[in-house]
Amino acid sequence: DFQPLEQRFPSRRTPVYGRNGMVCTSQPLAAQAGLNALLEGGNAIDAAIAASAALTVTEPTSSSLGGDLFAIIWKDGRLTGCNGSGGLPQLADGTMWESMREIPEKGWTPVTVPGLPGAWAHIQKRFGRRRLKDNVRMAADYARDGFPVSPVVALMWQRAGQQMKPLTGRQEFAEWFRSYTKEGRTPKPGEVWKLPDMAKTLEIIGETDAADFYQGDLAGEMDRFARKTGGSLRREDLAAYEPEWVEPISVRYRGYDVWELPPNGQGLVALITLKILEGMGSLPEGWEGSHRQIEAVKLAFAAARRYIGDPRFCEIPVPDLLSEQYAAQLRARIRDDHAADAAEQAHSGGTAYVCTADREGNMVSLIQSSYDDFGAGIVVPGTGINLQDRGCSFSLEKGSPNCAAPGKRPYHTIIPGFLTKDGEAAGAFGVIGAFMQPQGHIQVLANLLDLGMNPQDALNAPRWQWKNGLWVEAEPEFGDGWMNALGAKGHEMTEVRDCYSMGRAQMILRGEDGVYIGATEPRADGCAAAF
Repeated sequence: DFQPLEQRFPSRRTPVYGRNGMVCTSQPLAAQAGLNALLEGGNAIDAAIAASAALTVTEPTSSSLGGDLFAIIWKDGRLTGCNGSGGLPQLADGTMWESMREIPEKGWTPVTVPGLPGAWAHIQKRFGRRRLKDNVRMAADYARDGFPVSPVVALMWQRAGQQMKPLTGRQEFAEWFRSYTKEGRTPKPGEVWKLPDMAKTLEIIGETDAADFYQGDLAGEMDRFARKTGGSLRREDLAAYEPEWVEPISVRYRGYDVWELPPNGQGLVALITLKILEGMGSLPEGWEGSHRQIEAVKLAFAAARRYIGDPRFCEIPVPDLLSEQYAAQLRARIRDDHAADAAEQAHSGGTAYVCTADREGNMVSLIQSSYDDFGAGIVVPGTGINLQDRGCSFSLEKGSPNCAAPGKRPYHTIIPGFLTKDGEAAGAFGVIGAFMQPQGHIQVLANLLDLGMNPQDALNAPRWQWKNGLWVEAEPEFGDGWMNALGAKGHEMTEVRDCYSMGRAQMILRGEDGVYIGATEPRADGCAAAF
């Protein structure tokens, strides 16, 4: 009776409150791993890494040891960002990329250097209280001893299995089928699944602070398998990788400072959109407010397509893009009487998000991804390392700042968000879902800051997603009146009943007297764990 394409999210949840610490993420076992780190004396940074590690095991459809990680960290009264994304291997054939009409989602072509394990070690060393081996221990236990697969993860796993079926028999995908299917099928909800190779790799990462992953035997295994099956990833690419500390960027919205990470991520899309909307006065309720948001999002994505790439390879005028002058120019193009056509920006992907807080006031907003469900579908034998297909985000448009090149990081869809007010931490939030992410950010923030919803209601509320041109997808909870009104303005509305399509969000706000208010996504198996 499992109907993955028709599953809707369950009834409304309510906020969770806690004083001493909190972990919110899309998978309950991962939330418990983060909470356990807090209970054992760790801080919010330890909790975020522990939950992140557990997500690579318990939600393998969305993130992996072969993926990337971005984080915004509030520690000692200051925000810091970590960009844990990798670039194309040095042997990547630029001529081949130029001749492509479409980037394949599976296989070696879109594989980029994994940044996630290095980002764990990078963040742990600077901000954590425990050892990395302690923070990945529960994840390794889940992988070795087995974990019951949660319902929405089973749904995504089943869908990914259907997408992988045509690749059966190809050498580079054989290990994926061995690790993630059983007798030709994917797991059912509640079925216990074991990933013993991944358990060993997690322990090695913990013991070596990820050094073995980039310079040791694990790096050698990735190199050997790439050579054997036609990949361009080499030990030298892994050894050269280094996560990057970055300064978060922000705009003011409804009295709060909204923070995102700078490019190569797409946080600029959310900030440009909010800057446009801030100057339009109070956001109307109902379809009128949605129309303004959709039109602003289109303009922000157009700017992103024009400017966002790897800042090591191109100049990105971030201050100009977030200026009031630029926002006013874009704002003047929005009309309340009809929708404007726009260029294509549609894609879906697999991502996982976690936010944490501790009794000292530290907070973390962390997001990780292997991009498409199970990434490239390439699992390195004997390691459990499932490599990402982040190269799918490169542009094939000639002259784009986001065109592919050896060593270059692509336009990145994963974006952690953060709120401050009057210079103090107010909350961490994120919405996963490829190009849905900045659209989810503005809708959740509008629900919270414009419409006065509590954090959980802000996540429970129905969502829309602009796909491309005039095409907008929306959840049925909006109702026929809302859909018809936007349709009359020229939007091409499509009702979507699939809980997978509209992103999955988590949020922690800091309330009065230091009490944390947690919210977790009803479209996922989410859990807000607190004490």
